Amino acid sequence: MSHTSSSQRTTATPIVLTIAGSDSGGGAGIQADIKAISATGSYACSVITAITAQNTQGVNGILPIPLEMVEQQLDAVFSDLNIQAVKIGMLADSDIIRLVAAKIRHYQPPFLVIDPVMVATSGDVLLQQQAITTLKTELLPLADIITPNLPEAAALTGLDIPQSMADMRAMISALRNINPHAVLLKGGHLEQSSDSTDLLILATGFIELTTPRINTHNTHGTGCTLSAAIASYLAQGNDLTTATSLAKRYITAAITAADELKIGHGHGPVNHFFAGHHHVR
Repeated sequence: MSHTSSSQRTTATPIVLTIAGSDSGGGAGIQADIKAISATGSYACSVITAITAQNTQGVNGILPIPLEMVEQQLDAVFSDLNIQAVKIGMLADSDIIRLVAAKIRHYQPPFLVIDPVMVATSGDVLLQQQAITTLKTELLPLADIITPNLPEAAALTGLDIPQSMADMRAMISALRNINPHAVLLKGGHLEQSSDSTDLLILATGFIELTTPRINTHNTHGTGCTLSAAIASYLAQGNDLTTATSLAKRYITAAITAADELKIGHGHGPVNHFFAGHHHVR
């Protein structure tokens, strides 16, 4: 765990807040976030924005949490805990997006990671067009990094879903226009490629993060897990590029070990605790 002299209360436990929906199947959402934050060495707290009835085969129901209860949860954790990084996942509608954006502006956590969750692994669309617009105007510009997959990046930019690395690179300026500090454009959906390459798009330039493609159907919760791990490594004092690289290494190991788990009949979860009782790093 690296600490910089500028990090606040360096001896304190790095605390990460996840603001997301609950996945009853335990593979994605709040549950994946808590596992990933814990496995990478930080302390997880949570604000639940929606309850989903879902499993490895799909989402059967979504119940948004009433706005005032989301607000009470946010005030409860921020007023008491020294939150170093926040990860935001599924926000069910425009009202919740606006509320969360207002609270982030108010409490100003040091780091903000947003996974703009619009489509589940199963293909279910989780966010309406109006909510996507609110997300782009109100919340994404506050982020240190956003982590869209290819369908999400297409929804955010209005461009076609990239079919190649060249298409991914062609999206860079449109993604920069959304104005987050950085974007991790995840290439996992380019299934004809033998590698899995993500583009870390910075204010100037970009970095290609490439790992071998892992042949498994058990990828439920990969996006949640990766974004939560980035927040965890940022909370520990790593810079953005280092935190992203460490998180990519973590998710790759978790996907590699996914088939050791036998969970459900559909897209199973990644193996968050592949390191067993050993430390991840």
